[in-house]
Amino acid sequence: MMSYQRLFRLAWGALAALALPGCSTQPTERPDTLVNLATVQSGPQVQADELNGAIAREPRNAALWVRRATLRLAAGDPRAALSDVAAALEIDDADGRTYYVQARALRTLGRLPEALAAARQAAKYGFTGPELPLLVGETHLAARNYPAALDNLDRTLRLDPDQPAALFYKGLAYAATADTSTAVQYLQDALARDPWQPEILHQLAFLLNAWRVPADAARYAALGMKLDTTSGLLRYDYGRQLELRGRPDSALWYYCRALALDTTVYRADYRLGLAAASARRPNEVIGHLKRALRRNPRLPQARVLLAEALETQNRLPEALAQFRRLVAENPGNGHWTFKVWKTNERVQAALPDSLRTSPRYYYRRPAGSTRPAPIAPLPLLRPSAQ
Repeated sequence: MMSYQRLFRLAWGALAALALPGCSTQPTERPDTLVNLATVQSGPQVQADELNGAIAREPRNAALWVRRATLRLAAGDPRAALSDVAAALEIDDADGRTYYVQARALRTLGRLPEALAAARQAAKYGFTGPELPLLVGETHLAARNYPAALDNLDRTLRLDPDQPAALFYKGLAYAATADTSTAVQYLQDALARDPWQPEILHQLAFLLNAWRVPADAARYAALGMKLDTTSGLLRYDYGRQLELRGRPDSALWYYCRALALDTTVYRADYRLGLAAASARRPNEVIGHLKRALRRNPRLPQARVLLAEALETQNRLPEALAQFRRLVAENPGNGHWTFKVWKTNERVQAALPDSLRTSPRYYYRRPAGSTRPAPIAPLPLLRPSAQ
């Protein structure tokens, strides 16, 4: 891709030529034409493809395979990167960097145990850069092994004290263990070293909202939205601080905007569902809370509100499924057990006999009682002559 410096030199050269005294108005040379940057292909995938010829000429050069694997990984193709790594290992299975690239590709694919095994091989064969314990620490964090994550992130910081990614991941680890104050401290340290990273700003805003410090959360979320205009998470963070500060209508606008940018922001769906329940709009409750529960089935009161909204809309089979989930989540709860029984009776009553899962019982109506015959009057007793 043509650099900005090259474009500047071309434009400046054209202006200088026009400014020279005695220059003809009909130049004999063809003027420079700026290249349309949209048509210029570059990036890691193009660079990886450019290595195809070199690999064809030197198929036993393991370094070329590793280089192409690194570029394919940067281009978002971890499976192709693993294929190149396998070819490199067939040539040289004692290169620590090859195993490091393999560990990165496996981590990208979510194959955490295999990624950790490859990282151990990288260390065994001499790869000692701070990138390795950082990768191992982040992998342990993804596996929710927080002590191992913190150990490896501390090792990273001993090798590189100003590594913002290590500080960021330490903040996430402490947040996961409910140590919010320490988490915020590490995230602020990471932000001081990398002040233009939207993800750090999002995590700070999210934690401060959870800690009920909306004024500080607003500052971080506003800065993050300036840096990343397409982040749904940062829109949610900004909306949440508005809600905490008593501006629910503005908050709902930001929640809707968050979902327009990123449909995976389930917390925005959750908040919109709660607001719809308060406003008695069951159709909106169903739409928002069904999406939210698909991503987080443990949201407080979400399943209760969804089940009741489905029941209100007479969507009884769906309501029954939600009531059964509530019984499974709250064993021994008499209220939800009764709701399952009652809703199931209504569902069964609406089905034809061929689809019922329980038999329909018919009862003979008892015969009506007959009125008793009137009692005949007793005969009159007359005194005899005797």
